[in-house]
Parts: sequence; C-alpha cells; structure tokens
Amino acid sequence: MQNIILSAKNLSTGYANQLFLENINLQIPESSYVAVVGPNGSGKTTFLKTILGLKKNYTGELLINNEKPENVPSTWIGYVPQIKTIDRSFPALPIELVASGIKKNWVGVIPKEAKDKAMEILTEVGADSYAFKSIEQLSGGQLQRVFLARSLVRKPKLLLLDEPATGIDLVCELSINSLINEYNKKHNVTVIMVTHDWSAAYHHTNFVLLLNKKQIYFGESKSAFTDENLQNTFSHSGHHHDIKFGMKELVNA
Repeated sequence: MQNIILSAKNLSTGYANQLFLENINLQIPESSYVAVVGPNGSGKTTFLKTILGLKKNYTGELLINNEKPENVPSTWIGYVPQIKTIDRSFPALPIELVASGIKKNWVGVIPKEAKDKAMEILTEVGADSYAFKSIEQLSGGQLQRVFLARSLVRKPKLLLLDEPATGIDLVCELSINSLINEYNKKHNVTVIMVTHDWSAAYHHTNFVLLLNKKQIYFGESKSAFTDENLQNTFSHSGHHHDIKFGMKELVNA
C-alpha cells in the first residue's frame, strides 16, 4: 500500500469572518505529481503556505508524513516561489543562493562540501553553466532553474512550486515542466504545483486539485477537466464562464 505523504481533513484556513480555504479533504500518495488549479484569489497560494506552516490560523487536520506542519523538519519540504517576487538586484551568484539553501543562512565563504552539493544540483537542473554569473544577468527561465536547484539541494520529500511558469517564455516553460516531471520520476519526490496551465496539469501530473476557495475536485488528472468541474471552478458572481477544455468563452450573466 502506497504511503500517504499529505492528508487534509475538513481543512479551512482564515478567520471566522473571512475564509481563504474551506473544507479541503484529500490524500496525496508519496511520489505523486499534483497540480493545483483555480482562478486568482481562489486560495492556491494559501494552500501552499498552510503546508509550509506559514498560515497557522487553520482548522481541521493537515498532516505531512503523519506530522503537523509545525512539527515537520525543514529538510522535508522544498519551496519555489514565483520569480516575479524575487529581487534581481540582490548581489548574489547562483551557486551562493543554492548553497545558502543547505544551511538556510548566508555565508561569506562557501565550504567545499556545500559548493560541491550546490554544483551537483545545479548541473542536474541544467544551470551549471551560469553558476558564477550575477543573478541580475539571468533570464526568467535561468533564474527559475536556480531557485529550483536551491529548493532541491537538501533532497526534500515534498516539493512545492508556486506558478513556476510565471514570467518565462513558452520554450523555457516547456523545459521547466519537463525538468520537474523527470525529477519527480527519478527521485520519487512528491510535487505539488500551483499552475494556470491546464495542458501541463493534464499531461504531466497524476492528480489535480481544483480550487475556488472550496475544493471543487480532487482526483486523477485525466478526469479533472470536465465542463462541469471547470465551470464550477472558474465561474463566479457577476458573470459566467462557458468553459470547454482548452478554450474559454466569456458569457455575460
């Protein structure tokens, strides 16, 4: 029987008068690749932050490898934020950023062991050729690879990705999606990826969580994108989206 690495039971996050997530119920098997899909403001990033232990005002049950988020060792989880939130003017080299992920602090001189580990993972994600360039010189796709390497350098059990395709072109996006897919299969790390890309979710992942403050659907990717599920996920008060898989037509209510 496959181990469940993350489970949620009646999980709600927020306050009595404002819930950002409501009544999430799911079980994610170890080594899965999960896409979290929903409109802006639907609670996708809140879901990741609750897993990370950054949102403590939740009710219900959330367990990561049978531990509450606040009890989970930091080495268990890798996290890649949206690159649009990153300050490119920060005077750092990719190898320094990746090495800082080992101890979770900044060091003036990188020990040889840390430098070797950083170069090993930079090579695996295809970023070794610019390990010693300033981060302000990097393209969006290159920077995304560096932060992916930083999140993986401690070999986490669970990898969280917040819209990894944001701010990069289509060629880089396809390359990043392929890289994450290969890493998931090679190392059996569980991946939870927030994305707006239905095609990537359909073709690359095992499971899909459709969110619109509430859980619309959780299950196998191949069954996720029905017309009914998409309409319930992306429709909201004021107007209605007549949605088909792969296209969207706005219809005034």
